[in-house]
Amino acid sequence: MKRLSLVVICISFIFSAHAQLNDFASKNFSDGYPIKNIDELINNMSLEEKVGQMSQVDLGVIAVGDICNLKNPQQIDLAKLEIALKKYHVGSILNVGCGSGTVSLENWKKIIATIQIENQKSSKFPVPIIYGIDAIHGANYVMGATLFPQQIAQAATWNPQLVKSANEISAYETRAAGIPWNFSPVLDLGRQPLWSRFFETYGEDVCLAKSMAVAAISGLQSNVDNTYHVAACMKHFLGYSFSLSGHDRTPAWISDRELREYFLPTFQAAINSGAKTVMINSGEINGTPVHANYDVLTKLLRDELKFTGVAVTDWEDIYKLVNVHHVAATKKEAVKMAIMAGIDMSMTPNDFEFNELLIQLVKEGSIPQSRIDLSVRRILNLKKELGLFDQVVYLPSSYPDFGSQKFAEVSYNAASEAITLLKNNSNVLPLTNKNEKLFVCGPAANSLNLLNGAWTHTWQGVDSKYNTKGKLTILEALKKNFTASNVSYLEGTSLDSVININSCVSQAKNADKIIVCLGEMPCTEIPGNINDLTLAAAQLKLVDELSKLGKPIILVCCFNRPRIIHSIVNKLDAIVYAYLPGDEGGRAIADCISGAVNPSGKLPFTYPKATNEIVHYDHKASEDLATDFSNNAYQPEFDFGFGMSYTHFTYSDFKVSSDTLSNNEAINVTIKVTNNGKLRGKEVVQLYYKDVVASITPSVKKLAAFEKIELSAGESKVVSMKINKQDFSFINKELKRVTEEGVIELMLLDYKQAIYVK
Repeated sequence: MKRLSLVVICISFIFSAHAQLNDFASKNFSDGYPIKNIDELINNMSLEEKVGQMSQVDLGVIAVGDICNLKNPQQIDLAKLEIALKKYHVGSILNVGCGSGTVSLENWKKIIATIQIENQKSSKFPVPIIYGIDAIHGANYVMGATLFPQQIAQAATWNPQLVKSANEISAYETRAAGIPWNFSPVLDLGRQPLWSRFFETYGEDVCLAKSMAVAAISGLQSNVDNTYHVAACMKHFLGYSFSLSGHDRTPAWISDRELREYFLPTFQAAINSGAKTVMINSGEINGTPVHANYDVLTKLLRDELKFTGVAVTDWEDIYKLVNVHHVAATKKEAVKMAIMAGIDMSMTPNDFEFNELLIQLVKEGSIPQSRIDLSVRRILNLKKELGLFDQVVYLPSSYPDFGSQKFAEVSYNAASEAITLLKNNSNVLPLTNKNEKLFVCGPAANSLNLLNGAWTHTWQGVDSKYNTKGKLTILEALKKNFTASNVSYLEGTSLDSVININSCVSQAKNADKIIVCLGEMPCTEIPGNINDLTLAAAQLKLVDELSKLGKPIILVCCFNRPRIIHSIVNKLDAIVYAYLPGDEGGRAIADCISGAVNPSGKLPFTYPKATNEIVHYDHKASEDLATDFSNNAYQPEFDFGFGMSYTHFTYSDFKVSSDTLSNNEAINVTIKVTNNGKLRGKEVVQLYYKDVVASITPSVKKLAAFEKIELSAGESKVVSMKINKQDFSFINKELKRVTEEGVIELMLLDYKQAIYVK
């Protein structure tokens, strides 16, 4: 009888869902927030309410059921919600509750609106809840949203405007779900390719990553249109990506000079662009956990970089000061350490102990009330800037382009421009004969999961039942581009074990061309830790056996990070490096192979030849010396900035406007680029420099500026890049950013020009 009653209640709820959603979305919330002046509001808040604003809990704490169950989705448990709001005055909620699976737009709106409406009943002076989520390459936890290439692929486009557009759409579709805060972008520099989150970075170079960071922040925030944009969150301050072991959340040993030279500039650029929030590095630098590091979180972030926004912890990281880092004996001590170091909001996320401990610390005088007020003011200002005091949920009709084909085309363009052609012997690509017999194999050939990677519908991105409907795998797209009956397929090997390689070889004998699609298991954070960059032996064996047929082999790579493929490179005729290109990646790859897309991506990292050969393009001269003291030690598999095209570009008329550069001046560097091929194509013009003599050993070259252009066959264009003294600056021994007087050598392909900086 009780079960029948529950079913009746559920059915009634489902039938009334649309009406409730419209009521929620059309409600003006401003009447529920009588005080909007931040100082006045703080003066009217109790200590418990203030501490509540500094607490962020997981949706699962206030919900019941399975949010991933699309037929009977998770709902807010009003009794649990009442405890969170009335007893603990929680100010922020995050995540997708069950930790996996996409949520319908309708259900997201109901969840968010229910929280906000109940919150208005919780206090005489209620403060709106801010909801945050990891929308990493699109609104990946919202059903039907547009999924873009992962960040490393976006960097490979070398097209900041395209990155900005992708982030604008991500913000639009995240806000469509009623969520105003996105835990993105990752601004950690990708200089440790073993790291499981390498694919979430914008690559190894400071200049390129800074440009992408500014584009991403601008796209997400636009500072801030409340309906269509979100608060961005810079991740993860600071040094998170450069652990000594390469494993996630393990110690980093980074000198202060190196930290400032390489890992700080992306965050500084984002702060200068108005980034509103920052998430803190879960690990430690030089023996001190960052969540307890006053020098990093206050002296550096606040006093020096002038960041005024909200600093939030990562998952349960205050408690980890006790149970992982062992720098605090108790949770209470850990809370004191983190708050006094500079944390504003604790991603607790599974209980309310943080609230209780922080209240105790304030009441006993261990933490001053003024320190609490400082964080609360930052949090309330963020909520006000996002318009949450006025409207927190909008009608679905406000987002007519959600999941649209128009948005999908932006994702397709990003995937297409990211594709990097690393090898093309005898111009085997593109395949212009649509009737050629193609044999397709490999674990990435028929998998959307391996095109998208982690943070795709689920945290690790491995559950195919949540895949976006209607999106094409590489195999499916190839069958559309070529005569389907001439495209045969056999997986050949899984990601890490041999299945039917012999059958593959037998079937491939009848093909004109072989397309092998290799990949890596979607993974991120600790589950993605590996000990060796070498690609799984089973996948290498597949290529090795197929190469014995003597037929042209085209390799497509869908990797989280640069996996070592040196043993098979010489057995391949073409290498198409696709990174993790997202939902439209299959279509983009097939179009690249068939010639509808002319590849224009360039590597945003140095591709190593051996698993321990982690030397970056901007290395020092001493790293160029081989055992015979010749300058040929640096020999990566593929260099940073490398990428081929189906057309041919030539450079001429390299000019520098002045041979000297002084304060408050700039020089123009111009180059004429001509498309001498037969196809329209895009080219990335890359200007490098070398400091000939410096007080800190200079790099052999560093990127100074770049511009991506598009030219028709036979067309020419003069590219102009403006350079100033700051572009040649570095961190000196006194930890100051300086540009020293002396000779700078500018380099653009084979062109070189020395200038004098004074």
